[in-house]
Amino acid sequence: MPRPSVRVAICAPARPITPDDAAAVSALAAGVPGIELAFHPQCFHEAGHFAGSDAQRLSAFLECANDPAVDAVWFARGGYGSNRIAEAAITQLGEAARSKPFLGYSDTGYLLAGLYRAGIGRPVHAPMPGDIRRDGGAEAVLRSLRWLAGDRADVEPAEDGHPRAAFNLTTLAMLCGTPLMPDLAGHVVLVEEVSEHLYAIDRLFFHITAHLRGIAGLRLGRVGDVPENDVPFGADEESIARDWCARTGIPWLGRADIGHDVDNKIVSFGLEAHPANH
Repeated sequence: MPRPSVRVAICAPARPITPDDAAAVSALAAGVPGIELAFHPQCFHEAGHFAGSDAQRLSAFLECANDPAVDAVWFARGGYGSNRIAEAAITQLGEAARSKPFLGYSDTGYLLAGLYRAGIGRPVHAPMPGDIRRDGGAEAVLRSLRWLAGDRADVEPAEDGHPRAAFNLTTLAMLCGTPLMPDLAGHVVLVEEVSEHLYAIDRLFFHITAHLRGIAGLRLGRVGDVPENDVPFGADEESIARDWCARTGIPWLGRADIGHDVDNKIVSFGLEAHPANH
């Protein structure tokens, strides 16, 4: 008897995608057995920077998350905006949201963090439909589609037995001290960044490491598209991360295969076998 399809709803909590983006991703999904995609119309709304107003973005997220006919929620794209609706979103989730995975990264880390803190669903750092715009982005999108279909070949490897969480560095820094920040004690925390000066990377590590004491360790993903400063900073991103880990007593665990790029791997929050464990 054939396995039922995984019904995936896509909404845009931050910035919009285009109908052409959706068509390209749907064409890829057609080649992945057992996946049904449904793009919420809100994905294509535009209100200045955002994919519709805060109210529209919140409503679309809640429709997708609270629909018992939906098996998974996939965030369409990052870009600033998810934080503006995240706290309200978490308080309005019902029983249907509690067992489904939520996939995204970058700015949508605000929602992943809030979900994880609340013990709702299964937050997953993973490529998004908007990655189709990148050179070679089809493979990134397929990585998430395959994961949704049950294939775990593209998961960022972990063999240490610790629960994990993965964030964009700026997003994590902004989460610290807010009602969305989960307790990451005992976790391995993976971070990545893009388009920030090295002095800004140093400043971000100064902030996050003050809030991450008690974690099992930190791993650094890729830091891409670093702008040139007028004066060389004098340390690269790995030296910066190692230094702040040493200053704060956080175990440095090396590099991670995540980033704002087409090679971005998948990281389930918590433990793979126990996604609600935190």
